[in-house]
Amino acid sequence: MAKNENNKRRTVLITRFSALGDVAITIPVVYPVCRANPDVNFVLATQTWPATMMVDTPHNLTVVDVDIKGRYKGLRGMWRLAEKLKRHYKVDAVADLHSVIRTWVIDFWMKLHGVEVARIDKERSLRRKLVKHKVDAVTPTVERYRLVFERLGLQAPQRAFTKLFDGKPAPVSAIVPAKGEGERWVAISPFSAHRGKEYPIELMYQVVDKLANMKGVYIFMMGGGKSEKLALRPLSKRYHNVTSLAEVKHAFLDEFALLQKCDVMLSMDSANMHLAALMAVPVVSVWGATHPKCGFMGYNQSEENAVQVDLPCRPCSIYGEKGCRHGDYRCLNRITPQMIVDKITSIIGQ
Repeated sequence: MAKNENNKRRTVLITRFSALGDVAITIPVVYPVCRANPDVNFVLATQTWPATMMVDTPHNLTVVDVDIKGRYKGLRGMWRLAEKLKRHYKVDAVADLHSVIRTWVIDFWMKLHGVEVARIDKERSLRRKLVKHKVDAVTPTVERYRLVFERLGLQAPQRAFTKLFDGKPAPVSAIVPAKGEGERWVAISPFSAHRGKEYPIELMYQVVDKLANMKGVYIFMMGGGKSEKLALRPLSKRYHNVTSLAEVKHAFLDEFALLQKCDVMLSMDSANMHLAALMAVPVVSVWGATHPKCGFMGYNQSEENAVQVDLPCRPCSIYGEKGCRHGDYRCLNRITPQMIVDKITSIIGQ
C-alpha cells in the first residue's frame, strides 16, 4: 500500500487518544512502520499531553494534538475533526489503534468518504475469558497495534524499535544532574491510577529505605499532583540521595533525559514502565490485580523482572480498576519489600 492508483504519495491517519501508557506503546510500532514505508505520510492524532511525548520522530510522521475536551469535544467534535483531517492532510487510510466511540465516529466519517479503515482487535471476549481464567493469555498490545498496519498492506516490521535517540545525542535537562562515576541510579514510579495496581505506600517506603542505605545508590521518585507530591516529600527530606521529581515542573524530555542515565526503573503496571522501555531501561515491574499476560508488559522488557505472587484470583482485572473480591489486596500485600529490592540489586549489581 505504499502508493495509490494515481501514484500519489499516500497519507495514513493513526488515532490513539488515551491513556498515556497506551499512547507510549504506539511508539515502538509506529516509528518502525514509518521508517519501513518512507513513501507514505503518517499523521498521528492524540491528546495534547501525550503528543508532547512524541519526540525523535521519523521524518514522515506528523503529530497532531487534539483538544477532545474543548474544540473537538463529543461526537460532533469528532465528526468535525475527521472532516478537518481528511481535508488538510488528504487522508486515504486510517489505522485506528484505539477502537472506542470517539474513533468509531472518525472511522465512520472516513468510510463514508471512501477512506480505507483498519481497526485494532481488542480481543474483548478473550480478555473476559482471561479474568475468568478460561484462557492463559491475550495477544500483547504492541503486536495488536502492528497487525493494524499490516492489514492496511503496509510494511510492519516486528520488534524493530531499539530506543529513542538511538545513535543520537541524548536529551539534556537542567533538572537532571551529572552522574558520578560508580553511581547507580534508580528511578521509582510508585503510583497508578487504580488501587489494584499500586503497591502500598508504606511498603514502598521500606523499599526506598533499603535502597537509600546502599552505597552509591541514588533514587529519583517520579510522580505528579498534590497527593503524590505529599506522599513523596518525606522521603526526599529523610534521605540525601532521594530526589522527588514531583516537586519540580518537568516535561517528557526531562524524564527521558533522566531515564537515559538510570540503571533501572521500578514501576507499577503504569505509564512510566512504558516510558522507561522507550529508553531501553530495564524495568522491575510490580503486578497485583493485573498480570503481564494481560498484554501490557513493557516493550522488550523481561518477565523475569516482574515481581508478583501466584494467586488463583489473578488476574482479576485487565486494567486494575475493580475492587478486591477478598477486600485485602493480597496480590500486592504479599509482595515483600525484600522481593522488590532483590530484583533491583540483581540488575544494578549491589
